[in-house]
Amino acid sequence: MLAKQWLENAKSVMDKIESTQLENIKAAAHAMADTIEAGRWVHTFGCGHATLPIEEMYPRIGGFVGFHPMIELPLTFFTNIVGGMNVHDFVFLERVEGYGIEIMKGYTFDKRDCMWVFSHTGINAVNIDVALEAKRLGMKLIVFGSAAEAEGKQTRHSSGKTIFQLADIIVDTCVPIQDASVKLKNHFDKIGPVSTMAFVTAVWMTVTTVAEILADRGVKLYIHPSHNVPGDTTARDRLTEALDMYKKRIAGV
Repeated sequence: MLAKQWLENAKSVMDKIESTQLENIKAAAHAMADTIEAGRWVHTFGCGHATLPIEEMYPRIGGFVGFHPMIELPLTFFTNIVGGMNVHDFVFLERVEGYGIEIMKGYTFDKRDCMWVFSHTGINAVNIDVALEAKRLGMKLIVFGSAAEAEGKQTRHSSGKTIFQLADIIVDTCVPIQDASVKLKNHFDKIGPVSTMAFVTAVWMTVTTVAEILADRGVKLYIHPSHNVPGDTTARDRLTEALDMYKKRIAGV
């Protein structure tokens, strides 16, 4: 069954992340913990399906305040497929140099912040724009993607750099550069991509480590609770507390 083939491929990627990336995950988590403890933000950015790990972090049950999602609608909402905001638009926009600089103008940053970028291949201009601007502003740049597999690929940015060449800390998601992983009879292209699963795996390995570090330091986390558990009468209050803290951080209070 191809279902089992995809599952084996996914397990293999997860096993490789565990066996090769734990030290890099710890390094990323310590940098993020320092930022959150300082009352600042871990900004998260990606394009296309690389926005899914961002949506997985916050707001999300079991996530906590400190992670700031930066999701540019034209770079993620292409589920119309055709017509307005279509797949062709997206593929064009993520390669437009300068667009990422304009995106960064919409936010306030601090040199104590981290910029956490998700990019499978690391070659598209928008991600590199964001990375270069983050470094210019003094932020630590943390990149998750298929770094080893992407080595040698030609950047689409005039800097001559891929995002992995700019990063302060890299976590390799260990995904084949093609992403799709299952061969299909009578077809050239494979099916069954594994990059989203790898991103989400690495995200929660990292975020739980951040939480562990902060809890060990005695830092209170404002956790987004489940509000679907029967008998939990304070979940709404805890949710309000977390969102109020988020608003205060956004306001710089």
